[in-house]
Amino acid sequence: MTRIAAIIGGGVIGGGWAARFLLMGWDVQVFDPDPEAKRKIGDVLDNARRSLPGLSDVLLPNEGQLTYCETISQAVAGADWIQESIPERLDIKRKTFQKIQEFCAPDAVIGSSTSGFKPSELQGCATRPEQIVVTHPFNPVYLLPLVELVPTPKNSPELVEKAKEILTSIGMHPLHVRAEIDAHIADRFLEAVWREALWLIKDGIATTAEIDDAIRYGFGLRWAQMGLFETYRIAAGEAEMKHSIAQFGPCLSWPRTNLMDVPELTDDLVNQIADQSDAQSGAHTIRELERIRDNNLVTILRGLKAQDYGAGALLNAQDARQPEADIDISKPIQTVARAVPLDWTDYNGHMNEARYLQAFGGATDRFMEFVGCDAAYIASGGSYFTAETHICHLDEVKAGTRIHVETQCLMGAGKKMHLFHRMWDGDRLLATGEHMLIHVSLETRRGSLPADHIAKRLNDIATAHAVLARPDGAGRAVGIK
Repeated sequence: MTRIAAIIGGGVIGGGWAARFLLMGWDVQVFDPDPEAKRKIGDVLDNARRSLPGLSDVLLPNEGQLTYCETISQAVAGADWIQESIPERLDIKRKTFQKIQEFCAPDAVIGSSTSGFKPSELQGCATRPEQIVVTHPFNPVYLLPLVELVPTPKNSPELVEKAKEILTSIGMHPLHVRAEIDAHIADRFLEAVWREALWLIKDGIATTAEIDDAIRYGFGLRWAQMGLFETYRIAAGEAEMKHSIAQFGPCLSWPRTNLMDVPELTDDLVNQIADQSDAQSGAHTIRELERIRDNNLVTILRGLKAQDYGAGALLNAQDARQPEADIDISKPIQTVARAVPLDWTDYNGHMNEARYLQAFGGATDRFMEFVGCDAAYIASGGSYFTAETHICHLDEVKAGTRIHVETQCLMGAGKKMHLFHRMWDGDRLLATGEHMLIHVSLETRRGSLPADHIAKRLNDIATAHAVLARPDGAGRAVGIK
């Protein structure tokens, strides 16, 4: 049964939460009195639809149903998760929680996106304080997995575990903050860097662009995949962390930063920062900057995914949680189901021709697994090598398109495996790929007969597929028709 998330407040953060839940298959009910809420959330959703699904190498659940509600009572009806993302005013938040709890299920998790208040402050006037926790995300919520989960002793361990389970199920990393603290964990780092950056600008040391360059071309890339302490551990080489602390620790007491002091934000300093920022980024609209940001994040995250490291490991774990399609060998077998990621597109705005081969190569790999040529079998010394490939590009494919590949076995006998792939977007045929593969011994790197269990499974599928119509284009050569 589809689960329901209620989003109270549909700004940038609320819209990001709505997109995250929707694209992970939840129905979402939104309450926001802003007359522009639908447009604003629609803009966030457009960005999310073109970027988030492409992080997965399997097809995510079908998008849930989005409902805009006139009242809080309608929004929270039937909700398992309620996310509050309204402005940072404690009095308004407390009144909102009272209204929510008047109508919501008593076992629903109520999370607050607040970066400024501790959960005990939010729970202050609540009917059921044990329901409310801080769940502080990072923008864009639909791409960045971190969410700071901050409970109080009033929250039961069961509710905390339920919150972790739900957040994990939608591809996020719940960081359990075990003690209340102002600004939680991550924002304390951000604010420390922000303070130092303000001083560097005020003192004429650096501009906004130079500070951003120092981050994005240097330690920001290291932090993106290893964080702070793992980065310093590596900096010490074989001596590891103790040496790193001994080497770099003493400088922390040197007067090299202004982190304990904040420059006065005078009109002159504010104008200086604003002017520099305009010069740095003013050529782009906010929507353009958001898409540049999303393109970059997808590229970084998919790179980390290929290494199964950091946030990439979370994405791989999320893929592994998705159910696999049933196999029916009486018809072409679905071997790929996924969305086209941003980094698969080229200067023409559609899928690069090399990515068609990557998709069909993935389909071949999946078919090999179906017949028993899996990682364990390959480790034992046998595999299939592709001898010949022919791809026909029939229609354009753009980022975010939900594609699936159906594979028909035209022959499976002796050393040979002859496959024909069709790539679809719904009922629109996008491309075909024909592959001839030869079974080889990985020891001799020469053709060899497959193991008996593979030969039998392959023969069973080939026999079942032999009664199917021969695909259009099978056996075709490149040239004039």
